[in-house]
Parts: sequence; C-alpha cells; structure tokens
Amino acid sequence: MLKVVIVTDGPYGDRAFETMNEMFNTAFIELEQPSSMFLDEINVPEGDLKLLENANILITYTTHPDLTLELVENLHSKVDWMIVAAWKGDGFKNQLESHGNVTCPYIMCELEENGNPIFDEFVSKVGKPKIDLKLDGNKLKDVRVLRSSPCGSTAFVAEYIKEKYLNQTLTEELPVEAGLKLQHYPCRSSKIRLFSDDECKKTMASGFHKDAFEEAIAFANRSLENREIKM
Repeated sequence: MLKVVIVTDGPYGDRAFETMNEMFNTAFIELEQPSSMFLDEINVPEGDLKLLENANILITYTTHPDLTLELVENLHSKVDWMIVAAWKGDGFKNQLESHGNVTCPYIMCELEENGNPIFDEFVSKVGKPKIDLKLDGNKLKDVRVLRSSPCGSTAFVAEYIKEKYLNQTLTEELPVEAGLKLQHYPCRSSKIRLFSDDECKKTMASGFHKDAFEEAIAFANRSLENREIKM
C-alpha cells in the first residue's frame, strides 16, 4: 500500500488526510510555522523526518515559503513524488517543479495521471473527480465515487445526487446540479493560495464535478445500449 504523508504548518490538510487515510497508509504531520519570513535553517523533529523520508507521496500544505522550499529541496530525492498544495507565484512554482518529481497544482482536484507509476497509482483514487453511475433502464440505482477530490467534496456531491435521484429518471440538468452543489461545500483551497480568486477556484471545482457526472451519464448510457444490442 502506498505511504502518503501530509505535512502542514497551519489549519490546512486535515480534510485531505481524512479522505486519503481511507485509501492509503497515511500520516499527518504538523510542523511549527516559522516566526520569521527568512530562515537560514529549519529543523524537523527526527521522528517526523523519518516519516517524511519514507513516503511514496509527500504532500505539503505548508504556507511559509521557506519551510516549503526546505522540505522540497531536502526530501524530493528521497520520496517518489511530492505535491505542493500551497504555493505563491509562478517563479516559485517553476523553482519547485524543476526537481522533476514535484508538482504544484493550481487546485488539488485537478490532479490526473502523468505517467509515473507511483503518482498514477495515487491519482487513480485521489484527484480530478470521477463518478460511476449504476442504472436500471434510465433510472438511477447507485452512485459510486471512483476518484475523489482530496478534500472529500466529491463524496458530498455524490451523496446528494444519490439521495435526490435514487430510483428516479436522470435529467439533463443533473450534471449542472452536481456542479452547483459543490458550491455548498466549504472549500479552503482559495485561502491556501493567497493570490487566487475564490470564485475562480470554486468555478473550477464546480466544473470538474459537472464534467464528472456528464461523463458518468454518457458511459452508463453507452453500457446500457451495448447490453440492449447484445440482447
């Protein structure tokens, strides 16, 4: 099982831990946020350092740039992949991603496969939302989350759709409704990225969930048509 470690210096990352801990061997590490803006050295407790070094996937929700940079520069060569959830500025992003096995997504629910086996195994379950719908004719029988956004919003939306449409005929408005429902989930991503636009983030997340349900409906309908043809 993949070893995933989430490290934070503030109030972010706990929801991602709850989501990922159900799928992977996941640890959550809280480091003290540095008090100054510029540091010559950052010390990590030995026990925490061992967990960080043994991770397959290391995810940083650290908002202090010096701490993030220190973690990336010292640990990128010891883990399979690093995901930097909190970063500011394209220059900083480019500096971090120059290591090759580091990615700085604009929003965590945009993560998809990149060809690296370890990373792809991780994002097969966590990242850009992916849904499976079970139909009986054109009536909804079940909703399954195949890939969840790290914050858990996909399960939130899926449960709402299931409760409302169970045993009901699907409508063309369902994907739009799924996207709108996402707006009611208290997303924190815009607060992590101080320069970002909250509405832009929510629009992106809504769009991802709308697309996920559109694709799920199309796939379910194709499967149903194929079964009817065989019969």
